[in-house]
Amino acid sequence: MGGNNARDAGMGMKRLVGNAVFTALLGMATLGASAGMSLAQAATVRDDVPSTYVVVRGDTLWDISGRFLREPWLWPEVWRANPQIKNPHLIYPGDRISLYYENGEPRLRLERGQGGVVKLSPQIRKIPKREAVPPIPLEKISAFLKEHRVIDPALLTDAPYIVAGDDTRLISGAGDTIYARGNWSANDTYSVYRKGQRYLDPDTQEFLGLEMISIGDIKLERREGDIGVLRVLSANREILNGDLLLPADGGAITTSFQPQPPEEDVGGVILAAPDGLRNIGRNDIVALNRGSREGIQPGYVFGIERRGETITDPVTGEPITLPGEEGGLVMVFRIYDKVSYALVMQAARPLSVGDKLLEPHG
Repeated sequence: MGGNNARDAGMGMKRLVGNAVFTALLGMATLGASAGMSLAQAATVRDDVPSTYVVVRGDTLWDISGRFLREPWLWPEVWRANPQIKNPHLIYPGDRISLYYENGEPRLRLERGQGGVVKLSPQIRKIPKREAVPPIPLEKISAFLKEHRVIDPALLTDAPYIVAGDDTRLISGAGDTIYARGNWSANDTYSVYRKGQRYLDPDTQEFLGLEMISIGDIKLERREGDIGVLRVLSANREILNGDLLLPADGGAITTSFQPQPPEEDVGGVILAAPDGLRNIGRNDIVALNRGSREGIQPGYVFGIERRGETITDPVTGEPITLPGEEGGLVMVFRIYDKVSYALVMQAARPLSVGDKLLEPHG
């Protein structure tokens, strides 16, 4: 399974590279006779836009876009406004992005770190072996999705569960033999899970889903009745009696992110921080109480309104809640029926569970 996962991950990254092609120039590019790229929406250019920026390792396309645009998520809209772009370039560490003006129009020019101004032309290009700048921190998202999923508890009704470790040990790790009991499917490889948070809507108390935390991967060696003998392939923490076995999550990470504001107001709040964070910041992951049922799609960008503090009126003694304030931006990357996971792209101040989802603003 590890080989297949690695191969699938590699294929996913290749797809990402292909889909990141247009985002590599942050959707701000247009083909033209010049070597530059016209900014289709000059109003989105930041007041403090740099004349030149050198890409460094660790940058993401969102970061770079934010240096030039007030609303980094607008790059697909700019790209759609210029349909002649078929094969924009990837951006690599060391590349220089320069701003200049032509006939009063702001333009961007890309210069490779190895030298030479790049002119955009609709032709197939051989992708260099060096690693291109990703749209967002994919490693963090991939690691998170490997260890977290949301399910309907009904899936656990007949799920096998661990009853003992080798030599009846209570704790097991990689390479150990373990024993599990339950109804077995045709699979011979499983992931070990432990129950996490029960997601409840804070307003309606509707049950939205059960968080499951992956402990490791195991392989079924043989069965005797409803007892299975399994070998632990990998474990990121101790495997305990009572842990549950489920087929590995087949949902692949979406690599063709199309950052965009939601088409309509869906309401919603930050439901939870899966890692139990109290002060949520940039590049942290949050759960939202909105999912595919509400029309949420991967790439949706939400503004976050921090909840106003509740204080006591010094005159009347009444409790009052102060108005909220803009706190940051999140982008959805994984959707379930009633819940979705999002990455915090910007956070002016620490965010908290219960903060509201709004239309994003630059």
